[in-house]
Amino acid sequence: MTKPQIRAPVTRERAIRVAVALADAGGIESLSMRKLAIELGIEAMSLYYHVKSKDDIFDGMLDVVYSEFATPQAGDEWRSAMHTRAESTRSVLALHPWAISIKARTSPGPATLGHLDSVIGCLTAAGFSMPLIGHALSMLDSYVLGFALQEATLPLDQSGNISAVAEEIMAQQKAMADVFPNLATMATSLILQPGYAYGNEFDFGLKLILDGVADEFAAETTK
Repeated sequence: MTKPQIRAPVTRERAIRVAVALADAGGIESLSMRKLAIELGIEAMSLYYHVKSKDDIFDGMLDVVYSEFATPQAGDEWRSAMHTRAESTRSVLALHPWAISIKARTSPGPATLGHLDSVIGCLTAAGFSMPLIGHALSMLDSYVLGFALQEATLPLDQSGNISAVAEEIMAQQKAMADVFPNLATMATSLILQPGYAYGNEFDFGLKLILDGVADEFAAETTK
């Protein structure tokens, strides 16, 4: 006689982890309180003993995502730390693309606040003024989030290559060169060239931003 399987107790933390897995598998639109309750093996109404609302779930889910970002520490070399953080953020958001869409409607949790506090602490310890920290984080976070959004919405393969789709478009629309000549030129001279991958553009933009921050930091420290 087989023993009955022991069910893991339902907690807010477990509910959020399961919600993350469901969103990873089917997108944020597929996540419902009813589906989450079924996955946890409880009734939908029982879920509210552990979480306040769906927004509470979203808050926790985004906090899980922030906990996966590489977090700079005070004493780290600032440029290397910001570069690593940016690459890590992009990689994590590629695993959890739904996080981009819920970021604006969530309240920051302890992992989110702790991450941001450590980033600020790293730049403060390096000698950045608070206004420059604000400028740097605004530029870096806007760039990384925007790039991650582009990668989540463009028809890219796992290597970041878009050429297969571009080839299909060019094949179906022979007149494209007459109507949109600049797009046609870009497609044939860049996107369709061997080895091109949109994802490789990330490092180019990140370097420009970090170079600009470095210049401002140098100017600030020589005043």
